[in-house]
Amino acid sequence: MPIHLDHTIVLATDKSRSATFLADILGLPVGAPYGPFLPIGTANGVTLDFMDGPAEQVRPHHYAFRVEEDEFDVILDRLRTAGVTIYADPGRRVAGRVNTWDGGRGMFFADPDGHNMEVITRSYGGGS
Repeated sequence: MPIHLDHTIVLATDKSRSATFLADILGLPVGAPYGPFLPIGTANGVTLDFMDGPAEQVRPHHYAFRVEEDEFDVILDRLRTAGVTIYADPGRRVAGRVNTWDGGRGMFFADPDGHNMEVITRSYGGGS
């Protein structure tokens, strides 16, 4: 049986704020609350289940989303319109630039709790 990632929990200081922020940037709907979770579903069936937690327990993690070239431009425009700084690198040292690693384009940005969000048009290592 193939193994697929089904969901991951994203701990946030305000799940509604964080889920809405990411959903707005990516152009996705926020799903109906389920127990303590507020989900955002992706096209491949994986959900990010946002859950409230105390600030001292929220540790930034990395989440990467692969999109088509035209959607990348739309997301970049949304980030710029929202005044969110983009970075070309995961350490968020090269501000205001997009990378072109492995023949695609990519960018990183922080969500309200500092999670390192990434949008790419091509998987690293030559994948599509």
